[in-house]
Amino acid sequence: MIRGGREVSRIEGFSDAVFGFALTLLVVSLEVPDNFDGLKEIMRGFVPFAATFALVCWIWFEHYAFFRKFDAEDALTIFLNCVLLFLVLFFVYPLKFVFSRVIPRLMGQGNGLIMSQSDGRMMMWVYSAGFVAMMAVFWLLYLNQHRNRKTLGLSDEQTFAAYAGAQTHLLSVFVGLLSVLLALTLPINWLGLAGMIYALQGPLHWRNGVLISRQRERAFPSSTPAPP
Repeated sequence: MIRGGREVSRIEGFSDAVFGFALTLLVVSLEVPDNFDGLKEIMRGFVPFAATFALVCWIWFEHYAFFRKFDAEDALTIFLNCVLLFLVLFFVYPLKFVFSRVIPRLMGQGNGLIMSQSDGRMMMWVYSAGFVAMMAVFWLLYLNQHRNRKTLGLSDEQTFAAYAGAQTHLLSVFVGLLSVLLALTLPINWLGLAGMIYALQGPLHWRNGVLISRQRERAFPSSTPAPP
């Protein structure tokens, strides 16, 4: 099988199967309703389901992008990839649970978040811990490529991509750690800030992307298109 100009590795094939299974778990957890009230209940869960689906797809895309950049098959990459797949499978249901409780509340459905204060706090830091763990794995994947660039025979552009990827995912790790800290320390009435802090991802990654683009232009001026 050829994709992206080269043969798909066994790591990618196995990983795609696991991601597909993770998405399947989201579907099989839904029961076919036997009455209209049950159907309405499922429809109310459409947005949380879509949010969980989108998050898993985003993790898959990050995985896809890494293996498009590097023909990585060393032992550490295989180990980290297995850790990532384990985290994806393990956190599918917790992620869906979080979204099914938080999103209805944001949509004005007051019964979307019925739990004790301690459970709400735990829900937030468990979600953030899972996010941190997956982003940390991506950071380590890119860092491994950059640190072993000579041994792995990376080109200059691949070396820069490894540096940029590690820097990008480290930003996500910091945001997730901040959310964990807030979830553990904020008064319960302010616990929502532990989730809202993820909005920092947008401006932080936008700024980081601008800086990386400028660095790439300086490092590889011949690869940038000439102005019209």
